[in-house]
Amino acid sequence: MGPEIVVPLGAFACAIVLAIGVPLARAYARSMDAEAKNPRIPSEVAQRLERMEQTLEAVAIEVERITEGQRFTTKLLSEGRGGGDARAIQSSASPPDRAT
Repeated sequence: MGPEIVVPLGAFACAIVLAIGVPLARAYARSMDAEAKNPRIPSEVAQRLERMEQTLEAVAIEVERITEGQRFTTKLLSEGRGGGDARAIQSSASPPDRAT
């Protein structure tokens, strides 16, 4: 087999490999790109995120309740009713000083 036969056979082999290989490489690259756009989250991580979300919602509800309580207390104090109540609570908490 001389170079007169090997060179054309090599050229045909390269053409066939390129004709088959380039579309296969493009398809593989597209599938990798599609996977990168939609990453898969393991079920363990998804469950953990779900629990964290539920906990965060519970904390948000509690903070909202605390905020409502503060608003109510502030409203009472701003109306002037809170001062008398505070004195009554203070006087009932500490016994009055009596000299007997």
